[in-house]
Amino acid sequence: MKTSRTWGASIIALAALPLAISHAFAADPVADHKDVPAAEVKYEGAGGSPLAGVEMHQDVNPKAPPMTKAEFDQARKIYFQRCAGCHGVLRKGATGKPLTPDITLERGTEYLKTFITYGSPAGMPNWGTSGELSADEVDLMARYVQQTPPTPPEYSLADMKATWKVIVPPEQRPTKKMNSYDISNIFSTTLRDAGQVALIDGDTKKIINVVNTGYAVHISRMSASGRYLYVIGRDAKVDMIDLWMKVPDKVAEIRVGLEARSVETSKFKGYEDKYAVAGTYWPPQYVIMKGDTLEPLKVVSTRGMTVDTQEYHPEPRVASIVASHFKPEFVINVKETGKSLMVDYSDIDNLKTVSIGSARFLHDGGFDSTLRYFLVAANKSNKIAVIDTKTDKLAGLVDVGKIPHPGRGANFIHPKYGPVWATGDLGDDGIAVIGTDPVKHKQNAWKLVDTLKSQGGGALFIKTHPKSHHLYVDNPLNPDAKVSQSVAVYDINNFKAGFKVLPIAEWAGLKDDGAKRVVQPEYNKAGDEVWFSVWSAKNKESAIVVVNDKTLELKTVIKDPRLITPTGKFNVHNTQHDVY
Repeated sequence: MKTSRTWGASIIALAALPLAISHAFAADPVADHKDVPAAEVKYEGAGGSPLAGVEMHQDVNPKAPPMTKAEFDQARKIYFQRCAGCHGVLRKGATGKPLTPDITLERGTEYLKTFITYGSPAGMPNWGTSGELSADEVDLMARYVQQTPPTPPEYSLADMKATWKVIVPPEQRPTKKMNSYDISNIFSTTLRDAGQVALIDGDTKKIINVVNTGYAVHISRMSASGRYLYVIGRDAKVDMIDLWMKVPDKVAEIRVGLEARSVETSKFKGYEDKYAVAGTYWPPQYVIMKGDTLEPLKVVSTRGMTVDTQEYHPEPRVASIVASHFKPEFVINVKETGKSLMVDYSDIDNLKTVSIGSARFLHDGGFDSTLRYFLVAANKSNKIAVIDTKTDKLAGLVDVGKIPHPGRGANFIHPKYGPVWATGDLGDDGIAVIGTDPVKHKQNAWKLVDTLKSQGGGALFIKTHPKSHHLYVDNPLNPDAKVSQSVAVYDINNFKAGFKVLPIAEWAGLKDDGAKRVVQPEYNKAGDEVWFSVWSAKNKESAIVVVNDKTLELKTVIKDPRLITPTGKFNVHNTQHDVY
């Protein structure tokens, strides 16, 4: 009821806005959000869900405004393209507020149209005045959110097995490496909108192969042996690539759900390459598979109670997953409930799980330099949770800046505070630096010891390397093109000097007027090169820029017509050994 009143108060306040609001704001999708960073609005409103194309049942609500089936289907697609990431698949609320009929019917169509049109200072995009939605679409969505939310189908073990395909059986694969590549220096590069990954030779800077995968591959992960590469798309398709083949290519595939973000493999001694695990956004669950074939073995739901209010949540999405180096366990981070599940895979028929509660909206993160402590961002809670993978306990909960988004984060030795781990923020210009040594620097452990200033908000990834004294921070979601098309680099030994800006997009020398957002610094195996994606639209030219880490000068630009919307890049060695 408290949530409903708060939400309703926002609607009433918005309804009082003058309808003659200045048209000068119409072209700016964040102009009405003076209290919300532009990068946050872009992040929350971007990235359509694959569920937009899934057939769902329409439950006619007699109390709701009438809608034809064609209108309902159109509105459903808009909702999953624009709204589901914040408000949830079932509209029960996630990072955004609930939009269920018990709330929306009471407010009515006109109130809802105002809210959708003008947005709110709390973070709701102004879909109407920005021009993102037409007046007819705003009316359509106002009527849609008063309907009973359609429920996507579940996805069972049998459903997974129906999609499972072993392209090259293990007994037919090479018994030794059949190519001359240094596979430990290959970069698995996401070609987001093409539904592919490009395997790029880190030595020659040439594309080895382009492999068809799921849509918008979110991450690439390595098997413990360094032979197999696993990638997962937003559409929950997992592809397994054998790097020993003469031309490295896919040997198995499966679809584990309808929407997903995470995949990992077993790394504890004695279990290397034995299991793979993937977690899904929908349905909210994870599945353990055979590591050499992706055969699904065990499906486990993540539905349950939230860590704070102890209320049942019907769709807690699986965010990041990492493999413990201290036990045969997967660390499965569940977004909406705010829990890290320590899943013991030593006996999957009698699965044991330790549930560690920290803060809601867990997202991405990485290990400290000892590989014992996993630091994960509870992004909308503005906290970093520290999980001790040796004791299976919460070691710390650190308040940081607005919407931390570390990727894997960055480990380095701070000249004053000793071993630390750092994350950039989506919602502000801060870089949080957290002490990570509870032995020799106990006074700094799991505390915010420093906050650096970056170019601005909209950061997605931060990176350094044990052999480097530089720290790189991108800002691809910053509304200022000069910021989103460049990268800030710091001297770890002299933070007082501030940062130097590298004009990465300018160095790419692209011919057209694409967005040229610079995203995800990634080191090569040797730690003397840093690779950046220059990410433009699907119909625009993109590139990868390689920088000499020693001199901070341009080394190489990789251009190829097949490099369609390159984003994440994962060096095999660094990914295999959790080097960041």
